[in-house]
Amino acid sequence: MKTKMHIAQDTHGLWGKTAINAPATLPLDRQLTADFVVVGAGFTGLSTALHLAEEGARSVVVLEASEIGYGASGRNVGLVNAGAWIAPEELPRRLGPVYGKRLLDTLGNGPEQVYSLIARHGIDCDPVRHGNLHCAVSASGLALIEERARQWRALGIPVDLLDAKEAAALIGSDQYTGALRDSRTGTIQPLSYVRGLARAAAQLGVQIFTQTAVVSKQKQGGAWQLCTSTGNIVTAPHVVVASNTRQERQSDAWPQLQNDATRVPYFNMATEPLPKLLRQKILPQGQGAWDTATVLSSFRLDLAGRLIYGSVGSLTDWSRGTHRDWVRRAMTRLYPELRDVRIEHAWHGWLDVTASHLPHLHQPDDNVWAFGGYNGRGIAAGTVLGRELAHVLTGRMNVADMSLAPSAIRPQSFKRARELLYEAGSVAAHAVGARF
Repeated sequence: MKTKMHIAQDTHGLWGKTAINAPATLPLDRQLTADFVVVGAGFTGLSTALHLAEEGARSVVVLEASEIGYGASGRNVGLVNAGAWIAPEELPRRLGPVYGKRLLDTLGNGPEQVYSLIARHGIDCDPVRHGNLHCAVSASGLALIEERARQWRALGIPVDLLDAKEAAALIGSDQYTGALRDSRTGTIQPLSYVRGLARAAAQLGVQIFTQTAVVSKQKQGGAWQLCTSTGNIVTAPHVVVASNTRQERQSDAWPQLQNDATRVPYFNMATEPLPKLLRQKILPQGQGAWDTATVLSSFRLDLAGRLIYGSVGSLTDWSRGTHRDWVRRAMTRLYPELRDVRIEHAWHGWLDVTASHLPHLHQPDDNVWAFGGYNGRGIAAGTVLGRELAHVLTGRMNVADMSLAPSAIRPQSFKRARELLYEAGSVAAHAVGARF
């Protein structure tokens, strides 16, 4: 049965209403010793834990400060995309030919790993794999997707470059100058997916504790002792930190990781289920979509025919109305038939954006690993990089063969100012956007 668990619908919107049950969990109520402890029950943490268990790890513990999928893993639009946020040829330029090619291959194969994992564990998360559409806004947007198509094809990836007429047939609107379709990609219900990862991990013996924040740590006898908000300690020689950046001021065992990325707010709104005729017009083949606008938009249908429309911005008391009005205007510009359709759900989360627009791998202490900074590509990246880290921790892979080399933590300059600028800038953009 599909229902919400502890997560409120006002934080996770449509996903909180329609997600599958999470496995039953409780706060940590005792002292524990484990081989591996994972901090964070999102895509990366649960993929790491699940693959550790599949590789035969005897004792794996996951500690989550809130609930499974509470952060960005349970709030995003659900596009399973391939590659990085930046163009393919940028990866070897920024990381060098060896790591650039490895990461490009790993992220390019990410959707295949996601959908294979869903099938292997029978995760009920509404998987659809008909490709996603990168929609061009104006001539400059068309030039951008044309160049991306050229770069992917040079790597042997058969992406489709659609002209305005072809794009209109798949989008159901003639507002775009073209689109890039990547058949490797698709959509899922993200909160159901992350809960499904947790259920699969728990069935393999992983112990998951929620409402259990890690507040401090100490090293003793070659093992880490993680002190938690429940007053209990987990001791393990190996630690994986897979938690998002956040704004709350609270204790943290490795606070330096919080400065590695800028936290960019992103909201989604969902309509009521659309009539059958509208479903047959809007994204009729089931693709997800996003555009090339500076303040980008994303949109897709869920399996019940609700249109989910999102963009940069948070839904605070002072900004919610501006963003909601913009969504109404933007949707009806694309699809005039939606003028009187009700918006039934609204929620927001965040993206962790790094200076390089690439994910980072850090080792903030001995035998402590941390992935982060997916720049809006967390579903596939978190899944495959968590799997890769599990292979390293169990000895199946050497560190030198990973897709990312461990790097130093470089705090972003004026981080909080940047975050406030994104939030205020999105309100300003949406106050005037889609009016003409």
